[in-house]
Amino acid sequence: MDNFREFLNSPTDSSAQIISKNEVEVIAPDGEIFTVLCPIGSYTNKNTQDYELHWLEVIFDKNFSDDKEQMRDLIWRDSVRFNICGGITGISSGTRHDDRKRIGNRIREIREQRGMEARDLARLANIDAANLSRIENGKYSVGLDILSKIASSLGKKVDIVDL
Repeated sequence: MDNFREFLNSPTDSSAQIISKNEVEVIAPDGEIFTVLCPIGSYTNKNTQDYELHWLEVIFDKNFSDDKEQMRDLIWRDSVRFNICGGITGISSGTRHDDRKRIGNRIREIREQRGMEARDLARLANIDAANLSRIENGKYSVGLDILSKIASSLGKKVDIVDL
């Protein structure tokens, strides 16, 4: 019983909560929110629910990455490996996926309007060409410094605008 309490009290950067009997919301260390389909909410034993929720937090922390596609793949693998929640049946792409795709598409659009090859933009921005490809395809979470380098190389600036 002490090991159980010790496990539940071990700190995590991720946070999971039950939304419904088959849905859990997990907030990753960077604040991105994922929906996980699994039957934790259908368990009647509160200790079992808490245990399974904490396991989700642990595997989200363990597999956290800016590459959300790879992160989700690793979470799937670990959920099977450790038999989390009696089986995860789905994981959303996260709340920031649409923004990444939109920004990546806009970078590609501006680059192509300028008649610039991707490798040239990558060189000007001093980033790896493979990373630029992932950014343009919305598969890579990019920090402000890199985004600013890309924008500057395209003759643009990063700004906060009204929606």
